[in-house]
Formats: sequence, C-alpha cells, structure tokens
Amino acid sequence: MKNFDPKQAKQLAAGQHILIDGSPGLRLVGMASRTDKSWTYRYRTEDGRLGQVKIGEWPKMSVAAAVAAWEKLRAERDAGRDPGAERRAARTAASGDAPKAKGSPTVADVLRDYVHGHINVHRKAKGAAEVRRMFDKMIPATFAAKDAAIIKRRDAFDLIKSHERIPVQAANLKRELGAAWSYALDSGRLPDDTPNHWRDILRGKLQSAGKVVDGERVTAKRVLSAAELGTLIPWLPNLSRLVEDVLIIYLWTGLRGAEIVAIEGAWVTEEADGWWVTIPKAKTKNAKRAHATDMRTPLVGRAEMIIRRRLGVHGKGALFPSEAGGAVSQKTIQTAVWFHMPHSKTRPQWERPRLPVEKWSPHDLRRSVRTTLAAMGCPSEVAEAILGHVPPGIVGVYNLHSYDAEKREWLTKLSARFEELAAAK
Repeated sequence: MKNFDPKQAKQLAAGQHILIDGSPGLRLVGMASRTDKSWTYRYRTEDGRLGQVKIGEWPKMSVAAAVAAWEKLRAERDAGRDPGAERRAARTAASGDAPKAKGSPTVADVLRDYVHGHINVHRKAKGAAEVRRMFDKMIPATFAAKDAAIIKRRDAFDLIKSHERIPVQAANLKRELGAAWSYALDSGRLPDDTPNHWRDILRGKLQSAGKVVDGERVTAKRVLSAAELGTLIPWLPNLSRLVEDVLIIYLWTGLRGAEIVAIEGAWVTEEADGWWVTIPKAKTKNAKRAHATDMRTPLVGRAEMIIRRRLGVHGKGALFPSEAGGAVSQKTIQTAVWFHMPHSKTRPQWERPRLPVEKWSPHDLRRSVRTTLAAMGCPSEVAEAILGHVPPGIVGVYNLHSYDAEKREWLTKLSARFEELAAAK
C-alpha cells in the first residue's frame, strides 16, 4: 500500500488504472461516467482465461478494505474457484433467468475485455471515451447480463432496432459490438462456434436521412457557394475573435478543426519561402496511418496574419487557448457557430448577431475549400495534400512527394480568390 497516492487516484482518467504493491491483480480503475474509481481484481482461471470481479468503489472503500477483500477473493481463486463467474451466476439466479454455463462470459464481460484490451490501447482518448459512453448508455443492464455465447440473432436485432431513431449511433454500436465479439472469439473468451450476429443484422438499413433543422430535413454535407462565401467572410468579425480566427484558418488552410485548435506556437516556423505550421503526425487524424507524415501547411494571407498575431500573444504554447487551460475544443467552435445561426433556438432570450448564411457547420468550410480549389483548376493530388488526405493503396506507399511548393502556390491563389469574393460584397 506504500505506493498508493490519493492525489494520483483522484486524477485517474477513465480507462487508466493503478496497481497496488503486494496485491497482484488488485487495481483501481478510472470510470467513464462517474467521479468514483472502482476497485477490481483481475486474475487467471485454472483453464487460463482472464477473469475480473469488482470489489467496490474508492473513496467509499479504502485501500486497506480493498486489500482485505482482495485477500478473500485471492483465496477463492487459489482454491480453484472462479469468483467472478460465481458472482455473476448468483446475480442471474436472483433475477430469475436461467443459469449460465460455468465460466461463460456475459455481454458485459465481452465488452469490458474489448474496451480494456483494444479500445483503451489503440484509440485516442476521445474516441475511447465515446465507445465506453456508447456501451454504457445504449446497452441495458438486462442485456449486459446475458450469456454472450448464446445471444440469439433476434436479441441482437431487437437491441439495434431499439435505437433506429438515431441511425448513425445505432450503426456505430452495431459495428463496435461486432468488433467486440470478434475480439472475444480471437482471444478464446467465446467458443469458436459462437455466431457473430452483429455483422449481419440490419446491414445497409441504418443510414441517416439527415438532421431536422427548423422543421426541415437537411443533409449533413454542405458546400458553400461563391456568393455565400463572399457574404460570410466580411461578416465574421461579428463573432468573437477566437471563433472568427478559427473559421478564417479553416478557409485559408483547409485544415481540420481539431488540427487548427491544437496548433502551438512551437510548431510555427519562418522559412525561406514564408511562414509554415507543421502539425505533428500524432496530432492529426492520420496518426495511425503507417505512411502518413507530419502535416505541413503554408501560411498565406489572413492565415499568416492571424497566426503571427497569436504567436506574439501566446508564444510557444497553445495559440487557441481556452479559459480553463490548454487548447480550446473543436466543439466550442461548432457550438458558437450554431448559437449564431438564424434558426438556433438556444437561449432565445439572448440577443446576438445572426449569421447571414444558414445551415452550415465549420467542417463545411473545409469541404468548401476542396470544392473551390477544384473549380480553380487545382490538380487533385495537390488539393488532397492540402487537406491532409493520405493517398490510398499503392500510391500512398510509393508517392512520398511532400507537395510543399504546390501547396503554397495554390493556397496563395485560394487566398486571392476569397479576398476577391469578400471585396465584391
């Protein structure tokens, strides 16, 4: 217990854990949807499977109490028993359901193994948190307690069908459940003949028909016309300086929103041909793409002015900081844009300027950059490089050209085009 630090425990993030010296398998695990942390005991059964049982929650249960409970569970395991399976069987018996086969994992067990063994390891923190939230909110406790090895096709269908009103989320849940079952089959947690119904049910039938905005169903994908861009750009100073700057960077660079708000002064350099921002690969959407590299973007026109101004204020740190510390979130920018839409009913009592162009999102500006470049005659491979898309297939393996000079050439032309549109209004 000497290594237990209450301050470290309090700051424990979801999916992370602390091990307790002298108590093998005892760990304190951060949870996704609560401030409490869970004491759990992880162990190997006699047949080599991974088992886990929850002991209690910290700080309600002290580390000393957790160690005492661990000692009892460890004794059960040493005697050849499976503490987790016995407790699940007891809960099932209490609920009146048919007993499960000894050692057979529940749906909750399969999902827990998938989250800890794959999601928390291979996904970024934000994506991992979303998967944990989805499992927690969209899978009822009664379904999570079912024997995963005997889930019927009808059961899987009914669960996904119950969420058809939110088709995109339902499709995401279906995909992650299919992956969780595959993970359990590969790891031997489920028998080899266990069907993976999630791969087949409702295939192609969970497509979004768009969202309803002000009583009208609209597609999520939108490209602003030249006239709309000419109207929007001169109007942007009506927004806060932070939001205006981020939206201008969207248009003048084609970068993703998450990449823009993450920019640090240390990534900005003045080189022989002008100013550049180099976003580390780990901070881009292509972080896990083998052939991806750091994202280099030339700063021209208004983008250069904004970055140099913010560099003078914030130095080497985050150039788009939040009041709480660190970089502002992409969602903050999205929310601000929505708040100023003509059809927004958020806080109706608040007076604020309303955008002259409606029904668009910040990401639509990036799509508008790609479309405008195409209309200007920009070669496709250059436009894709500007947006940071990794070439697919064999092209991405062999074509390692950086397109630095071409990016600067075409972003300079794009800047001139946007200034022309803005001046025409």
